[in-house]
This record gives sequence, structure tokens and C-alpha cells, in this order.
Amino acid sequence: MLQGPHRLLQVYGALSLATVALGCLICALADVPASIWMRNLIAWGVGLAAAVSIATLAGKRTGTVLLGLAAVLVAASLFGPAQQGVHRWLAVGPLSINIAFVVLPMAVVALDRTRERASSWGLAFTILGLLVLQPDASQATAFAGAVGLIALTTRRSTPVRLGLAGVAAALAALSWLRPDPLAPVPEVEEIVALAWAVTPGLAIAAVVLTVATSLAPILGARLAAARSFGAGVPLSVYVLLTAGLTVFGAFPMPLLGIGMSPIVGFWLGVGLLAAQLRPGPSPASGS
Repeated sequence: MLQGPHRLLQVYGALSLATVALGCLICALADVPASIWMRNLIAWGVGLAAAVSIATLAGKRTGTVLLGLAAVLVAASLFGPAQQGVHRWLAVGPLSINIAFVVLPMAVVALDRTRERASSWGLAFTILGLLVLQPDASQATAFAGAVGLIALTTRRSTPVRLGLAGVAAALAALSWLRPDPLAPVPEVEEIVALAWAVTPGLAIAAVVLTVATSLAPILGARLAAARSFGAGVPLSVYVLLTAGLTVFGAFPMPLLGIGMSPIVGFWLGVGLLAAQLRPGPSPASGS
């Protein structure tokens, strides 16, 4: 474990495990088969191992490479299996992976670190455009929120900063105009309502833990390096928006609801953020 960034992994790990475990408990009490909700616990362990590896091994240009890879994989989803005309998944053996959930957390962290590079913005807007095409209003809006925040904190001129944020907002708005015919699944998109049906206390605990886990990148980054208070903000904004947008549509509730992709993806984002907090030259600056 890393002596500085391991604090970020510990904070996020503790809160995310509590959230995932609570989601599993809700499913068990609602008679969802254990063979389904156990996958979330497995995904949490896989994500932890991947995050530790990234935090330890990520090199100087890892962020730039991962941002480009995210664009390629989101584009590949357009040729993957569709559900009622919606393209968000890639088939990996027996698994159907929601690729945006897996790669966007890393893309947010990578863009934040390479924000002064024009190529990074080109890749970010390419990803946003692809999310509109999928369509996925939830992920387009969450990613646009993080992109807009990063845009407003660059060292570019005010018109450029506002222009970048405006493009992100416009693409997010466009994503809501695309029809999304998928019906919600109770243990995926409606897990909080499922918890409320069991007992309101579970639903309240679920919301509190989800918000706390969303803020973990900010707190963890602060504990890892006092100078890095703002390092985790874009990632926290992305996670918080992903969870909050479930109020406005039939979108998967991350961590709590059944779904391996966001569990692994959030861990990957946290792992890359931890790598960037290592002492010495930035491991993912791409410079």
C-alpha cells in the first residue's frame, strides 16, 4: 500500500463497501436471489484489486492513454449488443458491461490532470457526443457536469473557459432529447424505493451512505495530501450526479443497485486519482 494515497483508497473503500453491502442486504430482504446480488460484492473486490494496481503502477502518461482508451471503448459500445435500440454495453464472455460506467470515472480524473491540453478536450467532447448517441442522458449529464467544472478551473481565458463549459452543457441537454425506452428494474434503478418498501430506515441509510461515498474522493484526497483538497472534486461531482440523476429517470443507482460496472468503474477512477497523489512528479499528467 502507498503511504500517502492509501488513505484515499481506505476512505473510499470503507464507505463504498458499506454502501454495496447495504444494497445487497436490501436485495436479500426483498427476495432478490443471492446469485444476483453477490455479484456486487465480487465486483467490489475486483475493483479494489484493480485500483491498488493502478495506484501503484500508473506511469507518467497513463492519464492521457486512459482518456483516449475511454473514447475508443465508448465508441465500440455503439456496435455492441442493443436493448430496444439503446447501445451502452459491450459483451465480455457471459457479462454485459455498461462501458460508460467503467471508463468515465477514469476519464474524469485524466481530464482533470491534463486540462491544459487541447487534445484532452477533444477526447472529452468526443466521449460526450458518443454518450448522446447511445443514448445515455444520465452518464452524459454526469460526465458533462464534471467536464464543465474542470473547464471553469483551467488557466485559459474566461471566454474559452465559458465556451468549454457551454459545449458540455449543450451536449448534456441534447442527451435528454433522445428517447430512452428501457423500463426500470426494481433492484437496479429503483433500489431506494425497494428499500423504502422494506423499511424507511433502510432507504434513509442508503441515501446517506451513497452521498458519503460520493464525497469520499474529496475527503480521501485531502487526507492523502493537504495541498490536494480540490483533486477529488470532479470525480465526486461525477459520482454524485450519477446517483442523483436516478430521481429524474430510470437510470441505474450505482453501488446500491445491482450492477457490477459502476462498482468497478468508480474504483478505477479512485485508483487513478490515488496514483496522481503519489509524491514526486505527477504520474498521469501526460506532460
